[in-house]
Amino acid sequence: MVGVKFFGYLAAGIGLVGLALSSKKMMDLIPFLKSVSPAVILVPSLILVGVGIILLLGDGKSGAKSKLGTEVPIYKGKEIVGYRVLK
Repeated sequence: MVGVKFFGYLAAGIGLVGLALSSKKMMDLIPFLKSVSPAVILVPSLILVGVGIILLLGDGKSGAKSKLGTEVPIYKGKEIVGYRVLK
């Protein structure tokens, strides 16, 4: 099964390629890009890089995560009295 991080890397990679293609030198080298405005390539590329970074930073798991492990609540009856860290 392909994970979320794979799609994060894929989106960020495509966005970086788009950023490179939106430069003036690259648009002059590629014939079919000469008629396209740089903003048409630049804006979606920036969005893809942003989405890729968000996907990479989020770990996709619920629950608070500290440097030591995942925090889980400690219940006394129906009330939460504290939190414990699972490694």
